[in-house]
Amino acid sequence: MDATAVVLERPEQLALTRLPLTPAGEGDAVVAVSWSGISTGTERLLWSGRMPSFPGMGYPLVPGYESVGTVIAAPEGSGLEIGQSVFVPGARCFGEVRGLFGGAASHLVVPADRLVPIDAALGEQGVLIALAATAYHALAGITPGERSLIVGHGVLGRLLARLNRLAGGMPTVWETNPVRREGAFGYPVIAPETDERRDYATITDVSGDSALLDTLIARLAPGGQIVLAGFYEAPLAFAFPPAFLREARIRVSAEFRPADLAAVTALVGRGALSLSGLITHRCPAAEAQAAYRTAFGDAACLKMILDWRAQP
Repeated sequence: MDATAVVLERPEQLALTRLPLTPAGEGDAVVAVSWSGISTGTERLLWSGRMPSFPGMGYPLVPGYESVGTVIAAPEGSGLEIGQSVFVPGARCFGEVRGLFGGAASHLVVPADRLVPIDAALGEQGVLIALAATAYHALAGITPGERSLIVGHGVLGRLLARLNRLAGGMPTVWETNPVRREGAFGYPVIAPETDERRDYATITDVSGDSALLDTLIARLAPGGQIVLAGFYEAPLAFAFPPAFLREARIRVSAEFRPADLAAVTALVGRGALSLSGLITHRCPAAEAQAAYRTAFGDAACLKMILDWRAQP
């Protein structure tokens, strides 16, 4: 079986390519992808060639870990049904072409136990399950009424703020881009220089700016915590005395886990967590080259999705 896939051949060189898929094994399902999202964090670094080296890194590669599709084949006993809507957190089914993270393709062969059944009524919003799970994984223990700071008002920052409020917190969001400060959100979104608070119990950074640590430590309450939830291409460093005086704690939040996916799927399913208003741009998969450039270059683009439904 073949699939049409986005292939990053090298930095800033993208092609829509027909690739043979690894045959489905005993525990594998086959999914026809309807939509996939473009990540402005890890995928931007892969696109630009600035992704720090880690095991499995290299080109050519198929990006993407935000895919939604329909099951067209499933192993017996998996609990999956033909025609069922599922979220796919990436795949490795392209032979010698690496899957980092392998979700941007028309069809995928995936271990059945990695798929997350979702309500078909979610439609394209289902691609946001990955970022919602990432936000859930990063969320620190929230005390109702506690003030916290989120740095960055992209999709991840907005989901963090929504989950924070859901837990009874009182988040403030810093955003340097005025375009992303516009609107009514139910929480303040402000320019950093206008904020006078220095008593945040938790600060969660999703900006990926490696130069911010000293600034954020200065805004912590004593014993406060900084959660690093972005992806940082440069080394991180901070001045020790201010951190010492505050007994600051610094935590790294990595990728989501199956339990995070289950938790946010349940929250979305019962209507507690909204995914609305976060997808701003859409392109047919055939226009992937332009879609990636818009996703990474247009500040008004919160989330770009590729529509695969017309691809064979």
